[in-house]
Amino acid sequence: MSVIAVTGATGYIGGRLVPVLLEQGHDVRVLTRRKNALRDVPWSKNVHIVAGDLADPQAVQELCSGAEVLYYLAHSMGSTKDFGPVEERCAQVLAAAAQTEGLQRLIYLSGLHPDGELSTHLTSRVKVGEILESSAIPTLTLQAGLIIGSGSASFEMVRHLTDVLPVMPAPRWVLNRVQPIAVRDALHYLSAAASLPPEVSGRFDIGGPEAHSYAELMRRYADAAGIRRPKILPLPVLTPWLAAQWVNLVTPIPRSLAVPLVESLQHDCVMRNHDIDAVIARPANGLTGYLRAVELALAKMRDDTVETTWVTAHALESPADPLPTDPQWAGHTVFTDVRERDTQARPDSVFKVIQGIGGETGYYSLPGAWALRGIMDKLVGGVGLRRGRRSRESLALGDAVDWWRVEEIVPGQLLRLRAEMRAPGRAWLELSVAPTESGSRYTQRAVFFPHGIAGRLYWLAILPFHGRIFSSMSKRITKAAEDIEGKHQGR
Repeated sequence: MSVIAVTGATGYIGGRLVPVLLEQGHDVRVLTRRKNALRDVPWSKNVHIVAGDLADPQAVQELCSGAEVLYYLAHSMGSTKDFGPVEERCAQVLAAAAQTEGLQRLIYLSGLHPDGELSTHLTSRVKVGEILESSAIPTLTLQAGLIIGSGSASFEMVRHLTDVLPVMPAPRWVLNRVQPIAVRDALHYLSAAASLPPEVSGRFDIGGPEAHSYAELMRRYADAAGIRRPKILPLPVLTPWLAAQWVNLVTPIPRSLAVPLVESLQHDCVMRNHDIDAVIARPANGLTGYLRAVELALAKMRDDTVETTWVTAHALESPADPLPTDPQWAGHTVFTDVRERDTQARPDSVFKVIQGIGGETGYYSLPGAWALRGIMDKLVGGVGLRRGRRSRESLALGDAVDWWRVEEIVPGQLLRLRAEMRAPGRAWLELSVAPTESGSRYTQRAVFFPHGIAGRLYWLAILPFHGRIFSSMSKRITKAAEDIEGKHQGR
């Protein structure tokens, strides 16, 4: 077995590949900006974690030290407008470190693409591959199309467009052909690549057993989900930019990610050959068809067993950002809204309610107001409320909860959520519970660090709404906890 380094281990594919590699007996090392981001990940205690950024030569050198194989699964799409130069710089740093440390193989996950002019996203993917391939290290590039699995950005885009829009005015690219691949098959090829001999290198297309138009993907999703097929109306005047705004509005995909994804769909993305079959055998039960991949993804969602989602790839906040634990005199103006309520419910009952907020459950107060704020956020390019939750019942560090991100969770005691909505400042919502002689005390704290005069005016404008929303929220959360205990006592 090999010593394997993985970049992008906190992302959608990386987070699923690492446990596969561990199961195969490999010794795995991962790079992450903050070790704390992996604290609640089940496999984190079985890997060596290197803290650092992919653009930091010293951290990358440490990651590569002693490794034989390295997976390049990281990307900056969605995190910055100019992600191309950032990705090229990261690839150059990694290629140099790999050569210095004498790695035996690089494995890179890229995208299917035609020849000729490409979108910014696909151009960047190709350029990164060229940088890695130009190193002295044998490089295997696997070029995949849309990856279909529970929580993947491609699947969530298809799902929400189909669920929300019975009639969809669409750009002509919905007629373009794409060749999706089930996430289980992508992991099959990726994990098998680690055991290939060094002389096997180059670019290989991977995909599912058939190609479809994007419109057909939506229709077949509807069949699998048991809903009416959408009526799709291709329009020649709908530009990629307008289409991306539409995707941002009706799906959980933020504008920063929707734009490059939509631009990539301007091309047919299908396999040009099946050369991969001579290098890596197909899965034992054959490749997974698109309809079956959708059924498996929906089953994962129903069973509440989604391992990773596209939003887990987003980094936690910059270390320079203010934290709600900072004292008020630490150089920031702080606005807070604090509510406390005593309840006869036990702390574990209260925390069960706390841990279940968001998603389909909501926030126990004025759902219309939360929905309106979500719509406003989407209109200005934010994430809105449609991201939902990875799991209906449990939360882990780094999980997305609608427009929030789990920044801290202490089971049975505390949940701290950091807002990722568009606002002139930084916001957190902290919910905690502590035992008392008669039951427990629930504490709810909203914290806002304003940016400039706009941030201060924003806080003053929403203050009257906070009074109703947060008061109702604290009352109903404690009431829900008491109801849980009432049900137990009634059994």
